[in-house]
Amino acid sequence: MLYSLARPFLFALDPETAHNAALRFSGLAGLFAGKPPACPVRAMGLDFPNPVGLAAGLDKQAEHVDALAALGFGFLELGGVTPRPQPGNPRPRMFRIPQARAIINRYGLNSIGVDAFAENLRKAKTKCIRGVNIGKNKDTPNEKAADDYGYCLEKLYPHVDYVTLNVSSPNTAGLRDLQESAALSSLLRIVRARREVLREKHGRNVAIAVKIAPDLDDESLRTIADTARRERVDGIVATNTTTSRQAVLGLPFASEPGGLSGAPLRERSTAVIRKLAAILGKELPIVGVGGISSGAEAVEKIDAGAVLVQLYTGMIYRGPELVTECIESIRDAHRPAP
Repeated sequence: MLYSLARPFLFALDPETAHNAALRFSGLAGLFAGKPPACPVRAMGLDFPNPVGLAAGLDKQAEHVDALAALGFGFLELGGVTPRPQPGNPRPRMFRIPQARAIINRYGLNSIGVDAFAENLRKAKTKCIRGVNIGKNKDTPNEKAADDYGYCLEKLYPHVDYVTLNVSSPNTAGLRDLQESAALSSLLRIVRARREVLREKHGRNVAIAVKIAPDLDDESLRTIADTARRERVDGIVATNTTTSRQAVLGLPFASEPGGLSGAPLRERSTAVIRKLAAILGKELPIVGVGGISSGAEAVEKIDAGAVLVQLYTGMIYRGPELVTECIESIRDAHRPAP
């Protein structure tokens, strides 16, 4: 209700300005949020109170952890974060396409750097499951990318429950090349070895997931699934934003470079989830993200093979009420028969 009143004012603002204002508004919205329904799920060695999480990209700097957790999410994925601070791409870099309930962004992994990010996590009071999306700095060559991911893992290890290796953002030149078999295998092997050292040091495990693009052909999907299984990662996040504009052709801002999210991504991401689930079976959990704007669409992702789901663009168009709607829909659709 509060968001429906605020949305016309937010949509009158530049999208990035509105994005930042909505994050500040989330603290107020959390005061009126009821207790989310119980719908526990175990995945990646973690016990989630419910399967509906926040997708990476909404709280890029981990500045609103307590406010966002109060909205009822079962987990938060924060970031993306890079080792060193970087400004990302120049503004404007975010564009709404309301006719399609979509957004194009080309932030370019703008980050305060992992040290400041970890300090924000340390200050957060809420005890919820925290994931962090980690990436490499723009000026780090791909052959050195594992150093950046490993450095982020080390700095964040005491403060998070899982990390997601972002190898699929379309807004960092060459990043998606890390999805190729040899590059991905090498990256996962190096990061997992660093995790073993950190697990011994801290006496706790932090799960490792990898986030993939929706624009992969079937052969590439099978290669990624086989690589993830072989390198014993803990989960796959499917999917990031798409570079395709087929679903928004002719609409204002459709030709802007960047990643497209929201309703036009839904079918594409669900198809990726379904294909991954057919390849992997129950061997690796899939986190489904892309175009969820209703409870029924969250259930669609679960039915396709996801164990957890994440929200981002749907929240911008629907508001915080979407969280509880998705939890209730998943619970009701998958309630054990009496």
